[in-house]
Amino acid sequence: MKKLKYILPLLFILTTTTPSFSQCSMCKAIADSGSKDEATRVGRGLNNGILYLLAMPYIIGGVAFFIWRKNRRKNSPTT
Repeated sequence: MKKLKYILPLLFILTTTTPSFSQCSMCKAIADSGSKDEATRVGRGLNNGILYLLAMPYIIGGVAFFIWRKNRRKNSPTT
């Protein structure tokens, strides 16, 4: 019964979501415009920017966890 309490909301969320294709209009216009070589260069830049934005929260969280873990070990009593 406890598992059902967690599975039902997850199942509801997964079955009721709709795919969204959101992209700012400027990014879409830049990615679609230009020659083939220019478009791949711009697309590569957009992908790098997306990866940069994706990585930052994980890096900040990792540093915060490392600092927390280091302070926790320093303050814990040795037995």
